[in-house]
Amino acid sequence: MKYYLYIDECGDNNLKNFDEQFPIFTLCGVIVSEEKREWLEKEVQALKEEFWGNQYTILHSRDIRKCQRGFEILFDLDVKKRFYERINQILGTSGVYVIVACAILKEPYIRNYGRLNDVYAQSLSFVLERTVFYLDSLNATGGIELRTVVEQRGKKEDEKLRLFYNQLLDNGTYWASAERLKKYAKSFALLPKKANVVGLQVADLVAYPITRHILDENEPNMAYDVIKENIYTENMKQVGIKIIPNT
Repeated sequence: MKYYLYIDECGDNNLKNFDEQFPIFTLCGVIVSEEKREWLEKEVQALKEEFWGNQYTILHSRDIRKCQRGFEILFDLDVKKRFYERINQILGTSGVYVIVACAILKEPYIRNYGRLNDVYAQSLSFVLERTVFYLDSLNATGGIELRTVVEQRGKKEDEKLRLFYNQLLDNGTYWASAERLKKYAKSFALLPKKANVVGLQVADLVAYPITRHILDENEPNMAYDVIKENIYTENMKQVGIKIIPNT
């Protein structure tokens, strides 16, 4: 049995100079089985064909919100309404994928821990840890192979990330031993945005509404309402999102 973990981010992991209007970094993972991945890719490709007449358009949350870089068609309110209805139908389908995410609230984080920590690495530890917990919960009789896919960020950043991933497999996390991680982890790939990976686009699309919800849970957030049932839960309790600090 193959499962895929697609990882993307919202905000940046800079603790020294950051936007005070968006003082957060969220690393979001989307877990999907090979069978469900095929369904997800088919649906997203059909959406692209419907609105752009091709499968090459890369869905990007920020560009969609701003109607730019290929998403100018969304200035037409009728098209925009149909597009959001269609994407919400896909992302809101129950049981297709599972979300695990870690958010860093920068201002309280800096007060508690300083500015020197690698918050991307810290977030990745949680995302992988919770992914292992989810795979454990499946109680699969056969072996499960986990393929982790992350969007490239830059040569130095990618080398650092690959090193940290390997260190996690060697040392484990606080709650998941190295043996437990290695039981599932079979590959780690860093791919460019132009590779047009549907799973990475889904991770990007769900990361923003989760981030907005964390910043202000009382703010109307229809996109979050669409995806919230896919956040990882155990015993009816949502455990797929961690907020650092204070949770």
